[in-house]
Amino acid sequence: MSYDYSGNLDAAGAAAMAGFSTAYILLSLVVSVVVIIGMWKVFTKAGKPGWASIIPIYNAYTLFDIAMGNGLLFLLMLVPCVNVVMMFVCLWKLGKAFGKDTGFCIGLVLLSGIFMIILGFDSSEYVGSNRF
Repeated sequence: MSYDYSGNLDAAGAAAMAGFSTAYILLSLVVSVVVIIGMWKVFTKAGKPGWASIIPIYNAYTLFDIAMGNGLLFLLMLVPCVNVVMMFVCLWKLGKAFGKDTGFCIGLVLLSGIFMIILGFDSSEYVGSNRF
């Protein structure tokens, strides 16, 4: 019994992998752009500049500023294990800052991309954050 472990792909296999990879990358880009648009709308609803949603570190600062009233709390995201708890707290308080109920806040924590889009495009208004 002999096995061929040379790793050579035939043309059909290579084409299938290239097609799958291309589709995956395009789908990821579309989802990312839609979530950024939702985040842009959330930022503008809260009176912050929408372009802040596309600047990597500044968007975390702005998100924490909107949700918690103190943007510097985003630095706690650099501490291992604390970062998971802080992100949950931030998303929970973000929902509350827009006057959402507990069910929406749970959705925002569990499916943040989808609920960020909903939060950006619904009719809710920014009521302010509860400061720590």
